[in-house]
Amino acid sequence: MTTARIAQTVTLLLVLLRSSFGQASKPDHSVPTKPFVLGVIQEIQSTQLAEKRTLNIYLPEGYNPNDTIRYPVIYLLDGSADEDFIHVVGLVQFNTFPWVNRMPKTIVVGIANTDRRRDFTYPTTQEKDKQQYKTAGQSAKFIAFLGTELQPYINKTYKTTNAKTLIGQSLGGLLATEIVTKKPSLFTQYIIISPSLWWDNGSLLEQKTDGLQAQLTKPLAVYIGVGKEGLGPSDIPHVMEVDANRLAEKLTAIKNKNIRVYFDYLPQENHATITHQAIFNAFRLLYPPPADK
Repeated sequence: MTTARIAQTVTLLLVLLRSSFGQASKPDHSVPTKPFVLGVIQEIQSTQLAEKRTLNIYLPEGYNPNDTIRYPVIYLLDGSADEDFIHVVGLVQFNTFPWVNRMPKTIVVGIANTDRRRDFTYPTTQEKDKQQYKTAGQSAKFIAFLGTELQPYINKTYKTTNAKTLIGQSLGGLLATEIVTKKPSLFTQYIIISPSLWWDNGSLLEQKTDGLQAQLTKPLAVYIGVGKEGLGPSDIPHVMEVDANRLAEKLTAIKNKNIRVYFDYLPQENHATITHQAIFNAFRLLYPPPADK
């Protein structure tokens, strides 16, 4: 066989192979498909915020509105589908598998953002931040939304217990810190991750906690996780690991038997990667196994 003939044969084989693979990769439309449903999307009109807010809601396997079983609720800040909702729901589902059984089956309410710097920050005294972030400083309205609108709506719509966990990372962690130091009874557990405590030159860390003693009449658990993160994005230097540790020490110093504080330093994670591992660790610490297990 001549060289030209061999080349023609090889070319023909390549064309046939490419055509064969191309045909195999085409979807078979005769096979029925159906959507993969992770949860439901709802909207709530907020008077406090003067806008509609989108909620992504996960109901655990076996949830039935007609039975007597009630479920704890996790309220997730940054809860959009393209933020933390999907992977946090995965963590909740995994930890509630019967063969894992680390935590009770739980409803997850992801709160989608519209303006997170507006909602998650309190007023600042720093002029540069006032100029740069025109809408910032309205966390009081968002906290009122959580307590007077969202929680009552979820309790009315779904079968819930009194157990309520708030998860917040970065500015969401700042908001969670503000709530736990001002209105701790709004939730029963807090998962605070890489909190942006540099905001307003760390003023939240300087506030006294004397008034918390009277408010801590029921059990409260606080997990604080931080990675190797370095300086926060503020003109006045604030090392985020140091600030998170100061927060843990501040809460631990409250001599009250009702509060449990866990500080978790994850040096292999940073501000972008910490959330998933920190929440997994938080579930392990907040739901310890029975002594006889």
